[in-house]
Amino acid sequence: MSNKEMIYLSEFCDVFYDPEKNVVLVHWKKYCELETYRLPLEKALQVIREHSGCNYVADTRDGFEDNPLDTKWVAEYFMPKAKEYGCRIIYFIIDKNYSLKDELEGQEKDSASLLFPER
Repeated sequence: MSNKEMIYLSEFCDVFYDPEKNVVLVHWKKYCELETYRLPLEKALQVIREHSGCNYVADTRDGFEDNPLDTKWVAEYFMPKAKEYGCRIIYFIIDKNYSLKDELEGQEKDSASLLFPER
């Protein structure tokens, strides 16, 4: 992604906005939970709210695993807010071994009815 704007950096996660593609990119670097997990996603929501039609990309190749409390928070808070702010497409970049396949498919199932109610 070229011309990325740095939004948030931490040891666990980096958040960037690409105005050319109108996407917010959340790059997970290692396991985190609760506040350290939710803060980057709050930053991503701010970007989505500020840029009409902005979509979301989660790069999980370097680290990603959910605490069940965070999974619930994503389903009950993050996804509804992302939809409210205009996000319609969520992309997951996963490693070639599909090590998080089950977890990410679970998130997809939990959020599909929010983002695509006609399904």
